[in-house]
Amino acid sequence: MDKPPPPTFEQLRAMIGQELGVSEWVLVDQARIDSFADCTEDHQWLHVDPERARRQSPFRTTIAHGYLSLSLIGGLSQQMNVVPENTQAVFNYGLDRVRFLAPVKAGARVRLRARLVSIEDKGPAQYLMKFANEIEIEGSEKPALMAETLAMFYERRRKAAS
Repeated sequence: MDKPPPPTFEQLRAMIGQELGVSEWVLVDQARIDSFADCTEDHQWLHVDPERARRQSPFRTTIAHGYLSLSLIGGLSQQMNVVPENTQAVFNYGLDRVRFLAPVKAGARVRLRARLVSIEDKGPAQYLMKFANEIEIEGSEKPALMAETLAMFYERRRKAAS
């Protein structure tokens, strides 16, 4: 099935308040958790020691770092095909609100559900966009997290005809 073309910046304005889409499921296995622990130097046993977690954790298994779950938003959001074609660059601008609501157990699958909250003009061809994101856990009524993310979009300026 062919993807529809990405929206224009003007079409995105009409999408404020609307759900942008839902990503594919992604596996959060122990190997991913261990790699994240290595990158962040956060080797707390609750994340990286399955045997100890089976014995001592209230979850009876290791769980993903909250920041690992949060970090998935960037990659999963790319599946939603909402970056306008004439975009020169997009940069993370920050977070307004993050809440970790449920642990992601090793071996769980998660996906992203996103909604466009606002678009603010920040200068010529510059737009600050706010997104409401929810990382859902397969088989769970409670999401892993909810986060408002901010991204600065730079529109490629068209060259004037000579």
